[in-house]
Amino acid sequence: MLVSTADAQQSRPAFRFEEATVAQVHAALRQRSTTCHAIVAGYLSRIERFDKRGPALNAIVLTNPNALAIADSLDRRFAASRAFVGSLHCIPVIVKDNFQTAGLQTTAGTLALRGWTPRDDATMVKRLKDAGAIVLAKSNMAELAFSPYETVSSILPGYTKNPYALDRVTAGSSGGTGAAVAASFGVVGLGTDTGNSIRGPSAHNALVGIRSTMGLTSRDGVVPLNLASDIAGPMARTVTDAVAVFQVVAGYDSNDAVTEASRARTIPDYAKALRRDGLKGARLAVLPQAYVTATTDTEVVRVFTRAVAELRRDGATVLDSVVIPELDSLRRSAGGGCNPFKFDLERFLSSRNDTTLPVKTLAELIRSRRFHPSVEVRLTTAQAESLPPERNPGCAARDRFREALRAAVLRAMDENRLDAFVYPTWSNPPRLIGDLNTPHGDNNQLFSPSTGYPAITVPMGYTRAVLPAGLQFFGRPWSEETLIRLAYSYEQATKWRREPTTLGATLRR
Repeated sequence: MLVSTADAQQSRPAFRFEEATVAQVHAALRQRSTTCHAIVAGYLSRIERFDKRGPALNAIVLTNPNALAIADSLDRRFAASRAFVGSLHCIPVIVKDNFQTAGLQTTAGTLALRGWTPRDDATMVKRLKDAGAIVLAKSNMAELAFSPYETVSSILPGYTKNPYALDRVTAGSSGGTGAAVAASFGVVGLGTDTGNSIRGPSAHNALVGIRSTMGLTSRDGVVPLNLASDIAGPMARTVTDAVAVFQVVAGYDSNDAVTEASRARTIPDYAKALRRDGLKGARLAVLPQAYVTATTDTEVVRVFTRAVAELRRDGATVLDSVVIPELDSLRRSAGGGCNPFKFDLERFLSSRNDTTLPVKTLAELIRSRRFHPSVEVRLTTAQAESLPPERNPGCAARDRFREALRAAVLRAMDENRLDAFVYPTWSNPPRLIGDLNTPHGDNNQLFSPSTGYPAITVPMGYTRAVLPAGLQFFGRPWSEETLIRLAYSYEQATKWRREPTTLGATLRR
């Protein structure tokens, strides 16, 4: 829905949309200096002015035509009760387009699914709504979440641009959420991460991204890429806001069997981990196997070296290098390939029981020819797979590798008494759009996805003066409280996050 600039500017004297936090939205509402309607109108105006026109970030697939009506209902409830609906009352959320959203088209970035309007929300989306959040927009993504390197799909023409440098990529596949949150098109966002796609776009856009322990968060209602690795979670401009979202979405969900591991667990109050002194007494180690390659960028190394010094300055012991001794031998014995995409996708589509779905099988999707040419090889390769993952020897070998890697990581952490490993989230800066030759620098595919252990990325500075770089904390299973404590303490001590500067005044009201 388009809103007038005048409507959005009604709240300008009392509320600054750029870099606004959950707490600032709530403070403005409590002080009656603005309304939920004005908050939502302001963000819709920013999307119209800066996503489709002006710098044309190309991050948004569609906006929610009911967003202002929902905001009005929240205003009425607040006026009547003087109480918020929940912890995310009137918080505009950018949702990646592979999350089911009731009444809003969901495409996973592919024209083959255009027109599908689910009746039900993904569990995470429902939990956010129940907490008072408003789904403001659906964001662009790498088609079917295939690419960790760039955000291009058939549902939108062109690439999503990095708001820090319009000629640079946002990484993938949650690059639309990353660019939108970085440019303050909403307050927080949801992304998914199979091998990279929360942490990479967060690092490329100076955001905080949380990939949880496998089993702590639900993937119900999320179009799958690989259910053995898929995770969904928050992307935000601050650790505090990422934690506010994480608190709402974490926990057991009867619609996702992987969360059975959380059923008997008490979900902690993660806000208690937001401690400025959280690095004091922490024991960390640099994990060179996660980021050192023949093409690791020297500026990334410089920024990371400074980050290690900052961690030490604020009370952490940081070992210069701890390795996983068994890693090379484990990787050599990992066995054959495992490509479950066709089976995971078709099981998902068939379980929707929805006559509005344009396709129900991968073969139908391929025959439609309604996809970006860049994904055709991935699609045809997946279609050729004849064995489902539970009967595929390659998948069994993968699972054995992962079990051994989990044990090896914990052994290294125990022997060195570590709270977490640290390393650059990417080894190289964001590439130029269309550049497939320069090293991409993605460090995220191995450790967290293969072990199922949690990781958080937080801004650690900039290369080339303007290109964001992220610091990753990788920890033990169920150690989200520890990682949040470390990330928050580092964030508060350094405050590396800043508004996009290369857009100049165009992103200012």
